[in-house]
Amino acid sequence: MGECKIDHSHEDVRKKYEEQSSFLPEEAKPLFERFFNGEHTQDILNEVFHLLKKYDLASAEEREERNRRMDMVLKNV
Repeated sequence: MGECKIDHSHEDVRKKYEEQSSFLPEEAKPLFERFFNGEHTQDILNEVFHLLKKYDLASAEEREERNRRMDMVLKNV
């Protein structure tokens, strides 16, 4: 995933989550619900957006890596 200079809003992240939710592991869904109930820094919003972006097109190996990173971020916010 390349660096992106666009700041993504809470709503951008929610929309991207809704687009990709059917491809995400079930255990991630409660973490996202908790995530959306909080306030987060711009860096966190951008990180989560990019982990979700094109998740459905990622290889199995790439998804595993994204899942690890999402798990780490979502459990620590």
